Amino acid sequence: PMAIPPAAPVPEPNWDAVRSSFPLLVSGAAESPELLYFDSAASSQKPEPVLSALDNFYRHDNANVHRGLYALSARATDAFENARATVASFFGAASPRDVVFTSGTTAAINLVAHSWGRANLKPGDRILLTELEHHSNLVPWQLLAAQTGAQLVFVPVLGPCGTLDESALDDLLTPDVKLFAFTHISNSLGTINPAAAWCARARSLGITTLVDGAQSAGHIPVNLASLGCDFYAFSGHKMCGPTAIGALIARPGLLDAMPPFLGGGEMIESVSFLQSSWREAPWRFEAGTPPIAQAIALAAACRYLDSIGLDHIAARDATLTAALKSSLASIPGLRIVGPPHERGSLVSFVMDQAHPHDLVTFAGEKGLCLRGGHHCTQPLMRKLALPGTVRASLYFYNSFDEINAATRILADAGRYFA
Repeated sequence: PMAIPPAAPVPEPNWDAVRSSFPLLVSGAAESPELLYFDSAASSQKPEPVLSALDNFYRHDNANVHRGLYALSARATDAFENARATVASFFGAASPRDVVFTSGTTAAINLVAHSWGRANLKPGDRILLTELEHHSNLVPWQLLAAQTGAQLVFVPVLGPCGTLDESALDDLLTPDVKLFAFTHISNSLGTINPAAAWCARARSLGITTLVDGAQSAGHIPVNLASLGCDFYAFSGHKMCGPTAIGALIARPGLLDAMPPFLGGGEMIESVSFLQSSWREAPWRFEAGTPPIAQAIALAAACRYLDSIGLDHIAARDATLTAALKSSLASIPGLRIVGPPHERGSLVSFVMDQAHPHDLVTFAGEKGLCLRGGHHCTQPLMRKLALPGTVRASLYFYNSFDEINAATRILADAGRYFA
């Protein structure tokens, strides 16, 4: 199928009406009708169009794809492959064939490590990462380095402000670096990295790039032609889609040169008892029954976000985040960590009076959903000498009234633990 043309610009939405399309935000959780959901960096809520897409597939189109010579299977196959085209269009990929459906960002990065990495790295090669990385963009490279003899090197973070030492790139981007993998937006501090500039700089030196887009997908406009990375990984459940679906999107031609990662049905062209040949990309990387319903619902999430407009979403996220940061800064004993100005849609902080786990437990009893701990960035927290942080993460469906309510709860927590 051909990629769907990008959506035309849309007027700024009525944000109250937008919020009403998220059932859980309207009705509240069973244990907390007064739900204040500030944990979208972990997983976003799901709007009606996404829930309807899942329900509709299982009620009306449920069959396995690519295999059945009957109408129901053909309909499921068309919906699945059209979902691939929708995802390609949403991210500005050159072709649907550059999109591999995975279970999410973690699986996508592991695919690159196992397939591209084992085929291209040798002893003495370097893998360049940053000290901001989520474990999903660190541990796979540790495993790969152990298997290939490659060496890990890191762009250092400049203290609790969360910015990276870009001047270090002058020394770090050397010919022995074969891969530069980094987060687009930090999941723990909110740092926004200059991904396009870094990818261009790496490309000029022949270095392959991977961008972890777990926190940028669905939050800011992402056009891969402009971003210029070789690989982009993301998760659907953080951008209004269902769980267990995401994708690896590659620069044209890269997937065709990579060996398969998982073996089994669907990814093969021909099989004998002693050897096999593979299907063309992307299907050679999708062994077994794929996440059909999830892919279709992910496409529904892409269309839903396009209907609101990524520019509007990014602006709304930024406005809400600035308001939350300013409001929390008024609480005695609360210290915000991360960039002082531009940041992703999250605010991480510590409070003198209590451990992060105690704070999020107190808040949870009041209906405020926060995340406390190291946020899968243990090396970063050790570097910053922090036991962890409390993370309040927002999305466009949050409101200023919720920010005021959350601030009151956290101020009460400060007084309670004092």
